[in-house]
Amino acid sequence: MADNPVADNPAAGVRRVRALGGLRPSGALLGVVPFFAYVTVFLVIPALVVVVGAFISEGRPTLGNLRALGEPAVTSALWHSVVLSAVTAVAGAVLGAILAYAVSTASPSGVLKRFVTSLCGVLAQFGGVALAFAFLATFSAQGFLTRVLGTSGGLWLYEWDKGLMLVYLYFQVPLMLIVFLPAVEGLRPQWREATETLGGSTFLYWRKVAGPILMPSFIGALLLLFTNAFSAYATAAALVSQGAPLLPLQIGGTFTSEVVLGQEGVGKAMALEMVVVVAVVMTVYAVLDRRASKWLVR
Repeated sequence: MADNPVADNPAAGVRRVRALGGLRPSGALLGVVPFFAYVTVFLVIPALVVVVGAFISEGRPTLGNLRALGEPAVTSALWHSVVLSAVTAVAGAVLGAILAYAVSTASPSGVLKRFVTSLCGVLAQFGGVALAFAFLATFSAQGFLTRVLGTSGGLWLYEWDKGLMLVYLYFQVPLMLIVFLPAVEGLRPQWREATETLGGSTFLYWRKVAGPILMPSFIGALLLLFTNAFSAYATAAALVSQGAPLLPLQIGGTFTSEVVLGQEGVGKAMALEMVVVVAVVMTVYAVLDRRASKWLVR
């Protein structure tokens, strides 16, 4: 019987297979070329422009753009953006979680569940100028509902701490349902049955079993909603016409204002500030999502 060098030395055989495989061009990478091209054009290059532009003014390196972040107008806009994002994220997370649990109790093949999930999938992406126009046409001083009810007002719709919070909830709640529903459906009926068999109540089940399991997913979805509201621009720009109380509006003003010129570097510095906040939040979200994913395996 002839000697088999591969059988005698498996490591050498693996190295030989790898070497032979490396000589053959693989077409698998061609499928991801459009993805990497898209990411490069719409994510990597804009990020580099923001990072480099934040440290350049009139063609020279400077830290003046970063020092401008301490001005009262910028810090106030950042605070308003954080408050708006936090309030709408918490409210949207609570309402969306309740709705997700209600939907999870419906029949998986029922019309109601499919209708609600499909509707939320559409509403979660319905934003920008179209959403602002819908609210203006309904609740403004000359809106349809205002005229039908014969009431006056509608000015609250243009305020960042009242109108925008209500408008943002329009897409925050559906987004929460989409993100949180898989976690709720991951709760196994056997866990509740085991709790009841051991004499536990419903409150004990949610406090000791379901609550700790869902908490990482809930907090992760809450952070995702915060990021979603923090980075929103078009809806706020269409509704808030007086001043720039939010950081995205401040950034837009540095590039479009005809009164304040030469502030593009400051705008890029504010954009870099937003990128840092979003990066931190999404890093925490990724960690929590990885921790919660183990409960989604059936």
